[in-house]
Amino acid sequence: MNARGVRSNGAEGAGRLTTQHRDRHPLPETVLRLMWREKVMSRAEIARRLGLSRSTVSELMKQLLRSGLIKEVGSGASSGGRRPILIEFQHDARVIVGVDIGATHVRATVIDLLGRQLVTEERPHPVRRDPEGTRSLVFDITESCLNKVEGGLDRLLSIGVALPSPVDPEHPEWLSEIVIPAWQGRTELDRLKEHFGVPVYVDNDANLGALAELLWGAGRGVDDLCYLKVSYGVGAGFILHGEIYRGAGGVAGEMGHMSVDPQGPQCICGLKGCLVTLVGGAALEQKLRELLPDHPRSQLVGSEPDIDKLQQAAIDGDPLATKLIQESAKHLGRAIASWINMLNPGRIIMGGSMARLGDSLLGFVRQEVDRCNLVNGVYRTEIRIAELGDLAESVGAAALALEAVFSEPGFYQNMEPNEKPSSADVQEKP
Repeated sequence: MNARGVRSNGAEGAGRLTTQHRDRHPLPETVLRLMWREKVMSRAEIARRLGLSRSTVSELMKQLLRSGLIKEVGSGASSGGRRPILIEFQHDARVIVGVDIGATHVRATVIDLLGRQLVTEERPHPVRRDPEGTRSLVFDITESCLNKVEGGLDRLLSIGVALPSPVDPEHPEWLSEIVIPAWQGRTELDRLKEHFGVPVYVDNDANLGALAELLWGAGRGVDDLCYLKVSYGVGAGFILHGEIYRGAGGVAGEMGHMSVDPQGPQCICGLKGCLVTLVGGAALEQKLRELLPDHPRSQLVGSEPDIDKLQQAAIDGDPLATKLIQESAKHLGRAIASWINMLNPGRIIMGGSMARLGDSLLGFVRQEVDRCNLVNGVYRTEIRIAELGDLAESVGAAALALEAVFSEPGFYQNMEPNEKPSSADVQEKP
């Protein structure tokens, strides 16, 4: 469900930490999805668009008006008979929370049902090393954001979570023990559903960055794109024919473990020279440690090697930082060229913290892509910087939860009266 009417595959492909999804949308949900897109409609127009009788639509409206998701807002223009009563979708009736669990941070974003960002909060945390502390922080930051929105706790409809790991749609509670071994293969995020009383959906962070950019960012206008997240880790999300492509087991897009240099550093996955060992945050920080003694005039001298400082130094024109970014861009360009040759997407979108380098990074990447790619593929594929920046993954998690909950049969029936925990109930942490 998105602004262009393209199904994001959130319902069928999302990992839900409650029950499984059904494949088809019942009639009331179909009406709601239509009204979500069109915003204001009359009963007669809904009947025409969906091929339904007016009596059927009238009965559906009786059910849906009780949910608070729609309401009558006056009369429309007459076409010769009685003036039709207009019904408006209430985008501020509920809110969605998207949580981005990164390698070194937790970020939460609250959106309304139109996708407008209401509040965002981020806190640094050693996510890879401290699973229990991360889980606790997810609860804290979710509550903190909801408390900043009027009636946030009572208006909460669902929660989406972006994870720095492949996510199996059939077993969303599982995590890769190779990618984040300290978590021992378990998210344990089903506690969120128990605590907040709403459905919880999870997916890989790069998949959700791709979804967010498709809906509200640099991916608007295309149905086939690749989103590349380069931060402390490296991952990718594919959108094919307007839907997230996850592969048979949710592992599609693990670009960080594409071997681009067989003689390169050993990777945790067992291969050598994987992309993450060359351009990931840990790899760049290690290169800084090795090269700083030979660059006494670099602005990075005297501080602990840090990926954020490296990126800022490159923006400032520091020669050492620029050199490292150029090397990274070459590796990225080779990997992107392989993508273009295999998938020929309409657009490549570069996200993650490296995207803050903007055109200075893109210039080097495009040079390498031009050198390694087929002429037709290069000509047809755009390479852009992500528009949503650091918020792509948390906004994408919220978009996933919005799409998925609207695909749940009868979800609207439980919205009145509100049975979610009160503000007092949610003060006790799990």
